[in-house]
Amino acid sequence: MAIRIVQVDAFTNRPFAGNPTAVCVLKESKPDQWMRDVAREMNLSETAFLTPQNGGYNLRWLTPAVEVDLCGHATVASAHVLWQDGHLPEGQQARFHTRSGLLTADRSGEWIELDFPAKIAVLAEAPPELLPALGVSVAKFVGRNAFDYLVEVDSEEMLRGLSPDHGTLRKIPVRGVIVTARGTGGEFDFVSRFFAPGSGIDEDPVTGSAHTALGPYWAEKLGKTELTAFQASARGGVVRVRMAGDRVKLGGQAVTVMTGDLLA
Repeated sequence: MAIRIVQVDAFTNRPFAGNPTAVCVLKESKPDQWMRDVAREMNLSETAFLTPQNGGYNLRWLTPAVEVDLCGHATVASAHVLWQDGHLPEGQQARFHTRSGLLTADRSGEWIELDFPAKIAVLAEAPPELLPALGVSVAKFVGRNAFDYLVEVDSEEMLRGLSPDHGTLRKIPVRGVIVTARGTGGEFDFVSRFFAPGSGIDEDPVTGSAHTALGPYWAEKLGKTELTAFQASARGGVVRVRMAGDRVKLGGQAVTVMTGDLLA
């Protein structure tokens, strides 16, 4: 029997921007190998698989190479599909059972707000190869959380001009490297890019989970609890960030760009 698959661009309000995700809502769980094969076949930064569980949905996120513990854009896309395809009524909260615990998503107009745990990056010594691989001589800050390194550079201009050595970054034993700078145009409080060649993605277009570290970092630096961020990849995407104690509320929009049937 064919299985519906939906491709969604997340953290954007227009097609062909933001971060593309494939979403499969399954009636029952499938073998891990099948999910890995589908994720490789889709060849997107993330494919999300959902199955009903305890009044919500079990949610798993797979890149073409690995399964990950936390993913924001695929969670936005998953909630979008649950409401769009009638799995949940429009006003009902989406509840996800994941490797990172219970996560929720609520709709507010055209925006979807996720409730994620903060993943604060603490000051850390940079591996000798990290800054040279990014093409950065001096960083304003280097920190690390359970997932990633966080590097602040001098300016948005510098951040946008980075052309990293992905082969070297691939050897660093973390999920990825977040690079950030303060926004200069007035529209965004901060900007970022995210490199994760070790997870099978040289540069992720928009990384919601990275903002669980970026949110606390910039909230403290700027003295604000609500911020607007831009991930300055080639596709680009906007993330609203709202601090709530040890939680980070991530706001994003989503657009369906394609639907299909998996026959295998």
